[in-house]
Amino acid sequence: MKGSSFTRGRGTHEVAQRALGHEILDWLRTIVIGGACAAFVILFIAQSYVVEGSSMDPNMRDRDRLLVEKVSYRLHEPRRGDVVVFRTESEALIKRVIAVPGDTVLIKDHGVYVNGIRLEEDYLNDRMIAYRQIGPLTVPEDQYYVLGDNRNVSWDSRDPTLGLVKAETIVGRALVRYWPLTRVGIIQAFRPYGE
Repeated sequence: MKGSSFTRGRGTHEVAQRALGHEILDWLRTIVIGGACAAFVILFIAQSYVVEGSSMDPNMRDRDRLLVEKVSYRLHEPRRGDVVVFRTESEALIKRVIAVPGDTVLIKDHGVYVNGIRLEEDYLNDRMIAYRQIGPLTVPEDQYYVLGDNRNVSWDSRDPTLGLVKAETIVGRALVRYWPLTRVGIIQAFRPYGE
C-alpha cells in the first residue's frame, strides 16, 4: 500500500510540473506574439511621438503626445500642409510641409510664397519676423521644405544647418493628438491651394 500511495503522489507531482511548464510556455508564447505584433505596428503602421519644445505652437505644444501613421506615405508623397515627423542625425523633429519637389519657395516681407502665391496661414498666431529674404529656392526631387508653426522660434528649412528634408528621413504623418486629454483631436493639415 505504501508503494502505491507513493507512486500516486509522485505522479501527481509530475502532472503538476507539466501543467506549470505548459502554463509558462503559454505565457512566453503570448509575450513573443504580442511583442512581434507591437514591433510590426511600430515599424510599419503607427508610432507614438512626444512634441519637444515650442516650434509647433499653437497647434501642437511641448509634451503633447501624437500618433504618427506610417502607411499613407507608402501610397503617396507628403503633401503641402501635412504635419510630418522626420529624423535628423540626432533627433526626431515635427514640422509642417510647406513646399514639395518642384515648388519654388520665397520668404520675404514677413510672408511665405510658394510658386509666387503668398500663403494665407490662418493657423499661425504670430506674424513671422523675417530679417532677410530667403530664396527663391526650387525644391529638388525627394526633398521637402518644412517650417514650424511657431516661425519665430522654429529650427526648420530656413536654417542651412537643417535645410531641406530628404524623403527617406520622413517617418510619417502626425495624425492624432491623444494627450493631454483636454486637447485630444485630429492634427489638421492645411491645404494652401485647396488640394
